[in-house]
Amino acid sequence: MGGFFGIASKNDCLADVFFGVDYHSHLGTRRGGLAAYDKEIGLQRRIHNIENAPFRTKFDHIFEEMSGTSVIGCISDTFPQPLLIRSHLGAYAVCMTGIINNADELIEDYLMNRGCHFDAMTGGKVNGTELLAALLDENENFVDGIRFAQDKIDGTASILILKDDGSIIAARDKVGRLPMQIGKGPDGYAVSFESFAYQKLGFEDERELGPGEIVEITADGITVLSPALKKKKICSFLWSYYGYPTSTYEGVNVEAMRYRNGVIMAQNDRKNQYDDLIDYVGGVPDSGTPHAIGYANESGLPFARAFIKYTPTWSRSFMPSRQTDRNRIAKMKQIPVFDLIKDKNLLFVDDSIVRGTQLRETVEFLYENGAKKVAMRSACPPIMFSCKFLNFSRATSQMELIARRVIKDLEGEEGYEHIDEYCDSKTERGQNLRKAIAEQLNFDSLEFQTIEGIIEAIGLPEDELCTYCWNGKD
Repeated sequence: MGGFFGIASKNDCLADVFFGVDYHSHLGTRRGGLAAYDKEIGLQRRIHNIENAPFRTKFDHIFEEMSGTSVIGCISDTFPQPLLIRSHLGAYAVCMTGIINNADELIEDYLMNRGCHFDAMTGGKVNGTELLAALLDENENFVDGIRFAQDKIDGTASILILKDDGSIIAARDKVGRLPMQIGKGPDGYAVSFESFAYQKLGFEDERELGPGEIVEITADGITVLSPALKKKKICSFLWSYYGYPTSTYEGVNVEAMRYRNGVIMAQNDRKNQYDDLIDYVGGVPDSGTPHAIGYANESGLPFARAFIKYTPTWSRSFMPSRQTDRNRIAKMKQIPVFDLIKDKNLLFVDDSIVRGTQLRETVEFLYENGAKKVAMRSACPPIMFSCKFLNFSRATSQMELIARRVIKDLEGEEGYEHIDEYCDSKTERGQNLRKAIAEQLNFDSLEFQTIEGIIEAIGLPEDELCTYCWNGKD
């Protein structure tokens, strides 16, 4: 995934942007970067690898190295950024959040023009943000360049540009899969993926950009350069998983949505007459916990934390680059509360079930510590498609998705013609899917939230939500 933050101010704002970017650390683990404009110095930039250390520790000397009244920054799970570019559009810094699926094709098209080249990375790869800049520079101005780039890109591109006059151009992706929010402060304006990031810095909500909207931000105000487009398809996983609990998108708070989601799951279990004896309801921490609280409140079952994540050393289990290391760290972090596990029937709610590897180890850990039964609920429907719009639930092969693998085991590739049935627990195929996954992962029972349920919990119109990873509809 990735996140971004920027401020245009009348005063030096590097410290505020430093903290604002740091508040996006839950969205990425690979690179962090800052670019600043100072009237005397001009544009400056710093990028660091954050795979083995938090953003904050890698940039702790930044105030000795940079200054600026306009600053942008990002947490990136893809390429090093922001980049500094000089072209006929002037000197500028640029960063993007999203993905370019057709990068190879766009690179080849660009290189057909004699004299054009890219700075090659290790292995000959091209930085996707540099490719974006090349697309921008094929046009006469930034607005035309952004529209051209977003039309050419198969994927998603939310863009921040810091110009050499100190103004910031902010462009939300064409259909608004990612949020872009603006706050107003006493000395200027902030633009952010997460609104709570600027709220903590003394800014107040000004407004959200619409899908495809492009604005220019200065310390004195906001100018609309291109109005919002009509079609909106914001990612539903913002609320289900990777959005921070204090975040609000399109007027819907993440934590409140997760409570509602848990309530709906408990209501569905009641309708389906799931009445097995459960001693405690818990969440697979951390993002599953609020869903579990909603479930417990609605069902009347006691909520308990049967195990606690030890986070001072490894705050995020997905931080290591190798999957085997991530699995090991995830297991090492789980500290059991024996009195809440031994001889108990437990029901857990996880935010999603993607590959199932870590969840299988979590359940084994619970049984090893004396659990009698472990039932599992997924706070979203079965993931049937790797995301092609963002860097979430992406895989080298869709067969990494446990739902896909199980369907193929059950009836071969013919089963992919019946995705809707497999999603629905009321059908024979749906029941077979749940039974097979439960057997593989050692659950006593398994159920998924329905697409209708998650849309109800979010509370936005269905046609404004992207549900591609569940039903393939974009």
